[in-house]
Amino acid sequence: MNKPIRIISILCLVMFVALLGNATYLQYWKAGDFRDDGTNRRVVDADFSRERGAILVGREPIAESVPSDDRYEFQRTYPKPFLYAPLTGYFGYGGAITGVERSQNSVLSGDDDRLFVTRMVDLLSNEGAQGGDVALTINPRAQRAAMDGLEALPGDVQGAVVAIEPSTGKILAMASAPTYDPNKLAVHDQGEWQRNAEQLEGNESQPLLNRAVQTTLPPGSTFKIVTAAAALSTGKYSADSQVPGGATYQLPLTSGESGEIDNEGRDCGSGRIPFAQAMENSCNTTFAALANEVGPEAMLEQAEAFGFNQEYFDDLQGTNGKSLQAVSRFPEEMDEAQTGQTGIGQFEVRATPLQMAMVSAGIANHGTVMKPYLVDEIQSADSDVVDRTEPTELSQAVSPEVAAGLTDLLVSTVSNGTASPAAIPGIDVAGKTGTAQSGQDDVPPYAWFTSFAPADNAKVAVAVVIQKADIPRSEIAGGTYGGPIAKAVMEAVINQ
Repeated sequence: MNKPIRIISILCLVMFVALLGNATYLQYWKAGDFRDDGTNRRVVDADFSRERGAILVGREPIAESVPSDDRYEFQRTYPKPFLYAPLTGYFGYGGAITGVERSQNSVLSGDDDRLFVTRMVDLLSNEGAQGGDVALTINPRAQRAAMDGLEALPGDVQGAVVAIEPSTGKILAMASAPTYDPNKLAVHDQGEWQRNAEQLEGNESQPLLNRAVQTTLPPGSTFKIVTAAAALSTGKYSADSQVPGGATYQLPLTSGESGEIDNEGRDCGSGRIPFAQAMENSCNTTFAALANEVGPEAMLEQAEAFGFNQEYFDDLQGTNGKSLQAVSRFPEEMDEAQTGQTGIGQFEVRATPLQMAMVSAGIANHGTVMKPYLVDEIQSADSDVVDRTEPTELSQAVSPEVAAGLTDLLVSTVSNGTASPAAIPGIDVAGKTGTAQSGQDDVPPYAWFTSFAPADNAKVAVAVVIQKADIPRSEIAGGTYGGPIAKAVMEAVINQ
């Protein structure tokens, strides 16, 4: 063989090996990336042509696939879009998926390993692949009460409600306002989808934001529950103890700066007063003083025991596949003046409504905080249960004895104090109000409320936050506006 032929032969061999290598690389190593690429039209067409599983509340589908009369075989629909949008999210064109649609995508699409038998049956029977169903923990009556309560507030409302079953961590309600229609983001036309998405994303009120888990705000006086827990856990106090009172409290001098905390005209006595009186009247002076007495390390430890500075909820995801949960924050370093401010839920304390519901739920559950969850069951297309979420303990926030003392204080706050709008006749309700300063002159305070009932054997714990509503600044109060919403949600669960 002469030299030119050898060169050509070697070149052909090299090109053949390169072709085989590239084909192997594309079909084996890169197959997953191409499959998950939202711009891959074949993947888009296949996803929209598949009978995706339903998302269920009870036996009612709140997201389902129905036959389509266009180029795709199925259309994703949301029968009660505004009520459940913060939970379902949307299954959009080109791989834009959020909420439960995203976190449970492998189940809903039928690709999850737990649905292997179903896939084999579909394959052998020559039927199209069907996705599995996802059953949520939501109580439909509680969800409706939460959303109705938010919508009844005046003006363009921004707020959220979360309800939890204390003994398990099941999320019974999660409402966020304003809400949106996910049907507009599930359309098959790419141009229409783009227009609808841009309109929602450009809306100043941020309807795509799930404020129940994505918004952190100063929790104000609802955080006094955590401060009281820290004080009781020292062993120096009980629910019957006398605590610091007075009209004002001078924060310790730090770095040349100091400040005075007052009670805004509430009855907080002078000298030392009963712990119940301090909680009933939400005395700022008491809880700032208790925070400084407990100290920054113990305050941090107590906050983290309830879930602050932790990630614990991943049942809702964004388009990037990451959890939508914003982490509630408690400062890890602070001086004495700042410690006093944290005692009343200010300084750098930030909480989601989910977090404050967990604080109440932990006390209601005798001091044990359960990990919150939204997905109850995974079901096959034939409604057979293939997996079920088991309740998991997140932490022991306080002892049962401390929890009992806190419960007594919070029941008294509903019976005789600022939380009275949540009172339910014939039932002991434990609750706490909160009004937190935004720190901005042009932004009104935030109104908070958290509660649980029945106090001795709680079935539900609730947190409400009203971030914005058409309410005069002087009238903004957690009890006045958040209390009735919490009451309605609690009654929806208790009276079903």
